[in-house]
Amino acid sequence: MKIQKGDTVIVTAGKDKGKTGTVDRVLPQLNKVVVDGINIVKRAQKPTQKQPKGGIIEHPAPIDVSNVALTHPDDSSRSSRVGYKFKDGKKLRVYRQAKDKEVS
Repeated sequence: MKIQKGDTVIVTAGKDKGKTGTVDRVLPQLNKVVVDGINIVKRAQKPTQKQPKGGIIEHPAPIDVSNVALTHPDDSSRSSRVGYKFKDGKKLRVYRQAKDKEVS
């Protein structure tokens, strides 16, 4: 999976299309990511010792990785793809733009 925790992504499909957020968690087994402020769902919570009132709780749910695109670090309004290069024995992430222009 080419998206990592801490990356800024833009949603390309679904009810939150066009919104951007930061990846909080990556779930590679499910091919999903949890993005802060995206795909917010409401769940009923029974009263517990942590939350004695209970009530309706809002939290972000996982979204499929195919519905998000990595944003370019220089211009957050554009999405870009990511590739990998090996340099001095280390694996580096390389951002690729529409014309396959490389920016690391």
